Amino acid sequence: MLEGDARDSIFGSVAERFGIPLSSFDPYLLFKKGKSLWLMRRSDHLDSAFRLRVSMVGMRAFQVIGNFIKPSTRMIRFFGHGASRARIDLKREQLVALLEQGSLKADLGVEDGYVIMSFKGRILGVGLLLRGEIRSQLPQREIPHVWNATGGSGVSGNNSPLRQKRP
Repeated sequence: MLEGDARDSIFGSVAERFGIPLSSFDPYLLFKKGKSLWLMRRSDHLDSAFRLRVSMVGMRAFQVIGNFIKPSTRMIRFFGHGASRARIDLKREQLVALLEQGSLKADLGVEDGYVIMSFKGRILGVGLLLRGEIRSQLPQREIPHVWNATGGSGVSGNNSPLRQKRP
């Protein structure tokens, strides 16, 4: 379990980047397994569970990639509504372009790094902003659901982003 400075550093960077209140994370414990960081809601029953051999708990919240920590789609969907920075609500045309091409030009007025993407107020997940371009970080399995949310003609249609090859 991560506590103290390690926990504060991770949640502090999320609060600083996205403007999600730090207090949003107070009810959660943070665990590290391999290159993943997992969140689990605090509970009075956890003391008895610590005697068990557990392979996985909670929700994967972050993935360690080199020197960076990438927030997971699920974690951003759960906490992203509280974000006040590094967030873009995509218009339909922007979302279609992002799904078809894998990236989108954008000037968000924030430093390079992860951004929260939403469509019609619904949090989709994260993108990676590099030099004025957002690169989709949406899991491939999520693309059909996102595409259908745009009013797309379905994943098998000629205009489906699944027919497109990503660069």
